[in-house]
Amino acid sequence: MCLSVPAKVLSIDGDMARVAVGETICNASLQIVDDIRVGDYILLHTGFALQKISEEEAMETLRLFKELEDLDKRMDQEEGRPGV
Repeated sequence: MCLSVPAKVLSIDGDMARVAVGETICNASLQIVDDIRVGDYILLHTGFALQKISEEEAMETLRLFKELEDLDKRMDQEEGRPGV
């Protein structure tokens, strides 16, 4: 199973982009997607943009990731495990 994460395109240079995943900035290859512009959201997997997604879809996915992170922290606390 593969996991891709929403990323916002900050800049484009040829077939490479600088993208933001939360507060982390990284490079993404745009070789397998078309019509990507600065400000668009993509699904990022191992340094490759897999597809363009809407801002709404990106925000909803990030909200769900945050919800899962919060749930994990609460479960760790309930079980007496130190947080990361």
